[in-house]
Amino acid sequence: MDKTVVVAVDYWRRHPLYKKTIRRTSKFYAHDEHNLCRVGDLVLIEETRPLSKMKRWIVRKILERATPEVQAELIEEREAREREGEVEQ
Repeated sequence: MDKTVVVAVDYWRRHPLYKKTIRRTSKFYAHDEHNLCRVGDLVLIEETRPLSKMKRWIVRKILERATPEVQAELIEEREAREREGEVEQ
C-alpha cells in the first residue's frame, strides 16, 4: 500500500457481565502523502473525506519516531504471525 499507513489504536473496556478488563484494538487506514511514517511511529491523524474504500483519515504529524530496536521487534512479531498463518492453512 503506497502512501497508506495503518494506525492501531488500543483501548481498554470492561466486560459488561464478567467485569474483566479487555484490551481492544481499532485499525484506521490513513493517507501518508510523502511516505514518511515507519513501523512503530506515534502519529496524529485527522478525519477527512473518503480517499478510497478504506481510507478516511490523513496523517497530520509524526509525534514520535520509533527507535530501531522497537521497529525490529514489531517486524519480527508481524513475520511470526504471518508464518503461523501459513502453517495453519
